[in-house]
Amino acid sequence: MPTRRLPGLSPNPMTNLIVTDIALRGAGRLTRHFIEKGLLRTRYTKGDADKVVEGRSMAQTLASVAIARVATQSVPGALLVGAGLVGKTLYDMSKGKREARAEGKRQIRERISQAEKAEKS
Repeated sequence: MPTRRLPGLSPNPMTNLIVTDIALRGAGRLTRHFIEKGLLRTRYTKGDADKVVEGRSMAQTLASVAIARVATQSVPGALLVGAGLVGKTLYDMSKGKREARAEGKRQIRERISQAEKAEKS
């Protein structure tokens, strides 16, 4: 069976896979940030939306990555994460719209202040 060449920057196919992986992850991150900021700009200023997205702590980022990985690795993982999201939504709804909105706004303000503290450091 003839060997086919994998197109890319390097003659080494493993290097090409690594470059592709980095490029895809970078594009995914940029897309995610663009969409998050766009959604936040419907209610907040551009500066505040940027701070909310950039003010995420390392723990919050790692938790998001871990949850996403669990959800995408298996059907039981997807069901578990989906059930957790539905449960959180129902919990928020049970508290009432005003209380849930107030809590969300408080969390947004905290994220903005974290980003502002990081900028000053």
